[in-house]
Amino acid sequence: MTDDHASEESMTDGGAAGADDVALDPWGSSSVSDYRKLFETFGIEEFDALLESVPHPHYLMRRGVIFGHRDYRPVLEAMQNDDPFAVLSGFMPTGDPHIGHKLVFDEIIWHQERGGDAYALIADLEAHAARGLTWDEIDEHARSYLLSLLALGFDLEEGTIYRQSTNRDVQDLAFELGIDANYSELQAIYGFDGETDVSHMQSVVTQMADILYPQLEGPKPTVIPVGPDQDPHVRLARDLAARTRFFGVTTAYASFEATPAELTAIGEAYDAREAYAEDPTMPRCTEAADWLEANADDLTVVEAEALEGDAAADSVGDAEDAAGDREAISSAVLEAAISKLENAGMEPLRPRTRFLNRRATDEAFEALIDAIDGEMRVFDEHIDAFDLERGDAEKLARTVELDTGGYGFRPPSSIYHRFMTGLTGGKMSSSIPASHISLLDDPEDGYDKVKSATTGGRETAEEQRELGGEADKCPVYELYAYLLAGDDDDFAKQVYDECVGGERLCGDCKEQAAHLMKEFLADHQEKREEVAELLEDADIELESPRRG
Repeated sequence: MTDDHASEESMTDGGAAGADDVALDPWGSSSVSDYRKLFETFGIEEFDALLESVPHPHYLMRRGVIFGHRDYRPVLEAMQNDDPFAVLSGFMPTGDPHIGHKLVFDEIIWHQERGGDAYALIADLEAHAARGLTWDEIDEHARSYLLSLLALGFDLEEGTIYRQSTNRDVQDLAFELGIDANYSELQAIYGFDGETDVSHMQSVVTQMADILYPQLEGPKPTVIPVGPDQDPHVRLARDLAARTRFFGVTTAYASFEATPAELTAIGEAYDAREAYAEDPTMPRCTEAADWLEANADDLTVVEAEALEGDAAADSVGDAEDAAGDREAISSAVLEAAISKLENAGMEPLRPRTRFLNRRATDEAFEALIDAIDGEMRVFDEHIDAFDLERGDAEKLARTVELDTGGYGFRPPSSIYHRFMTGLTGGKMSSSIPASHISLLDDPEDGYDKVKSATTGGRETAEEQRELGGEADKCPVYELYAYLLAGDDDDFAKQVYDECVGGERLCGDCKEQAAHLMKEFLADHQEKREEVAELLEDADIELESPRRG
């Protein structure tokens, strides 16, 4: 960790206020008051734990604006090793692009600059189905989003931009993914009911196809930069990616099937074989069952944690529902593991890598058998290989799948940025013009909005000097941290320290921010004009052939 970052740990992370819970609604105006609950409830991991490994991290990462991730490590490893990876995010064209959208634009561009295949899509089917916009309205807004994306630095020659409605590959993939999704699942995830129209549900499956689209030419780590309200989409996409795979790969110790949680308990028994087995080189299942039963009290916590981890990784619903009572879960898991071991009797307990036949064709299953070297046992629905490490097995399974017509999708990753607080306090809303700044606002209007913004200052200048300002609760300081300070961490820290130290008063602070905002808007809009011809010449349908 550099000294610069160490000094930033005392800085604000731009947390937004104004929410009462952590319900995540992709089509609502979600805000999160306590981001820690997202780690506990939905299994989102803290991004800060990865920060030291990120090459030249974006300032949004350094300042904690990007606060969480889901399985970002494969993307990071690809970045470090110069291996292929992709970044994709979409924009629903329901209004003018604003400074909140700029966060996602910047995240896409940063990954593109680090070698990622960059994809930006216009979610026009979603806008039409979920928000009821006409195609003419969508066309107008879509062009504006793309101009800002290009003005901020997206490399059109190296990247891909498309509309959902004109991308046949996405629509075909959505059809295939829809086979693996059902109404009950969408109802549980999104709260759909009997009044939800079919097009809205179809738009969800289209978004799943968007997320997996970068892997159609070959599986690779893919990151989706979004706000935490979009996490339900990411979880469903990860689940559908797994369902499309021909084979699953896991570890096993005997011929019977066991859940990941049960395997943890059985693995504990195998590791302890010297303590109980008549022949430790070939422990028997019944011996392992007796040992587990005798040592159950020492294993309950370990086993409960294993099950909770499985729930967080595999569930497309709320992980909180699966966690349940720790003691009850662990007892049930141990009981099931012991029962399976007892039923296996004198079968040897022997580690092996298992290929599960999820949806493989007969051709693919036979091809996998031919590809496995060494000792194996073939069953109707799985293959046990005794001389193959799990990592090598996963690569082999994907290779066979791709060779026999499968997708071989890798589960997509995601990173999450904090919501910006509205300039008037509370949520930033496009329906409240004073609460947000559009990238198309007249620079003078942007200046005026910042000057009128709510602050985290004290009631009087005297109190401010004595107690210091509350920068962590200040929408104006968020503007510095998220946008106005740019890549200059020293400047961002100076503003923060002067505020909380009582040296900086709100009037002067807003005046400086207002001038910087005015300059940013003027510069951005000039760049939009410069890239307009580039957009017109690009192979992008700016006018939809659809009408309605």
